[in-house]
Amino acid sequence: MKVAIAGAGNVGRAIAKELISNGHSVLLIDKNPKALKMESVPDAEWLLADSCEISSLDLAHLTDCHVLVAATGDDKVNLVTSLLAKTEYGVPRVVARVNHPKNEWMFDSSWGVDVAVSTPRIITALVEEAVSVGDVVRLFSLQAGSANLVELTLPEGSSCSGKTLEEVELPEDVSLAAIIRDGRVIRPGGHETFAAGDELIFIATEKSEAQLKACFIS
Repeated sequence: MKVAIAGAGNVGRAIAKELISNGHSVLLIDKNPKALKMESVPDAEWLLADSCEISSLDLAHLTDCHVLVAATGDDKVNLVTSLLAKTEYGVPRVVARVNHPKNEWMFDSSWGVDVAVSTPRIITALVEEAVSVGDVVRLFSLQAGSANLVELTLPEGSSCSGKTLEEVELPEDVSLAAIIRDGRVIRPGGHETFAAGDELIFIATEKSEAQLKACFIS
């Protein structure tokens, strides 16, 4: 998979290293010559260019990219880059970094963003996930489909304990993605029974989150 990363700072380079180690092809783009530390990610392609300009993105051949990551430290740049990548080049997947939480509301499909990554939101979700039992905790927002990755830890006394997935009627627009039990990831199936302490990972719309809690906590 070919991935273009706008922003070759610490965040962009770290993402590039991880992607390359997983076998992906990566292009790092930055308009600041000092950011082009090619020796830090020698296996990446590098481009000195402004990701907010069409002429620069033409050089990046974004039409050949499967994913664009807008990872600069400037939210305005990330939004403009995302919009151009989606509307002008049809990049299938656009992931954008949110630097300031107050700007998070803008990072949606209207700006070409499929997934918005906000560090404060992620940290808050991880804290809540660690201490919340019986509550639906939003881990991640999937902007393009207006759905969220959410977690619910099944408490003692849940009406669903001992039941199989087939016996539990999930709300509309909810899908069980995984069951985490004793450090193992269990692929949900019709015959797997729920147990207290299970961490249940769902993909759900915001509207269905309250119904999801009522389904498992009663």
